[in-house]
Amino acid sequence: MSEANLEKRPGKVISYPVAGIPPGSYFSETVYLDNRFVLAAPEMPFSREIISALQDWEFKEVFSAGEPLDDYAANIAGKNENIEPTAATLLSDSEKIIRAENFYAGFQKYVEGLFTQVATKNELDFKSVAEKVKTACDIVREDRRFILRVQKNNQSSPNENYLASHAVKSTIIAIIIGSYLKLPNHRLIELGVAALLHEIGMIKLPPQIYLSKRALQPQERKAILTHPILGYNILKSFDFPLTVTLAALEHHERENGAGYPQKLTGDKISLYAKIIAVACSYEALSSHRPHKEAKDGYTGMLELLKNEGKQYDETIIRALVFSLSIYPIGLYVLLSSGRKGQVVDVNPENPRYPVVQVFGELTPDGKNKILETSQEGVSIVRPLSREEIGQA
Repeated sequence: MSEANLEKRPGKVISYPVAGIPPGSYFSETVYLDNRFVLAAPEMPFSREIISALQDWEFKEVFSAGEPLDDYAANIAGKNENIEPTAATLLSDSEKIIRAENFYAGFQKYVEGLFTQVATKNELDFKSVAEKVKTACDIVREDRRFILRVQKNNQSSPNENYLASHAVKSTIIAIIIGSYLKLPNHRLIELGVAALLHEIGMIKLPPQIYLSKRALQPQERKAILTHPILGYNILKSFDFPLTVTLAALEHHERENGAGYPQKLTGDKISLYAKIIAVACSYEALSSHRPHKEAKDGYTGMLELLKNEGKQYDETIIRALVFSLSIYPIGLYVLLSSGRKGQVVDVNPENPRYPVVQVFGELTPDGKNKILETSQEGVSIVRPLSREEIGQA
């Protein structure tokens, strides 16, 4: 990480060797793990736990425009009321945040390699993919809140592999939905494999078609409509289970029969395909694409909740909402108190009122304040953009 990559941060950003940071010190400005990942805000002590977690994950340095101080400077927090939100929540969660970041990056790299392997060597093995997905299922179930926040903080770049990125994000959401529906472990793994490979048919199409920023020609639109069939044939040729191959074939089918390629309706669509349809539709709504800007997670969730034309299975939509909340985990929000914050967990009783980390407020023991929003107390006014929270 060079200083040039952090030019937009206030002040002169310099690197600090992790081993040289005094345990318990307070940085006078936000601390960054890399160009995208906020590690700590000024009100958070840089504890032995954070240092140990960074060393365990072999991070040698961090970056900040501030300097480590012996004591927390309260006037700094007051001066920077619009401080950039930290990706770590509670101090004790720092290791899980770092683990989530590493998992996400590693999973993305694995999927890119997997797609390249299929495209160039025509090789694909169900057992090896299933083993990778099994590990992903375990991590997602254990660290769901942290992975969703890391996923939210990872913004698309021009050089990003769109198919791999979409596959990773959709798989994580599908696993979360499947866990809410209490699918047994072997079915959850099958679902994860199906979600990971649901767009595999796209690799048989020219990339200029599915990455196009222009309106597609009629023949190009017809070509796009063939990718579920291409994906089904690819997976079938490698002896993938029927449940997985059907999910790839049917993930664009819709409850009202308006989907493709077979115009199936209702109970004729397989369960995995129904889940993937909701997962990848939500992911597509809330992510940048070559031809459109992303909606925030709240707007994307509302659009799915409307379920115009009854395209999606209502049970699956409910599972998504109760797993992520209407204001999804990772979303930056404005509170009725006037404070800014980030959604960090769901309220299992009411998805309209999630749990929020409040920026610029501490508990008596010095930890970041975590608030359960409610109708009677502090509630969410609206989502905030990255620009509104001052994050590059």
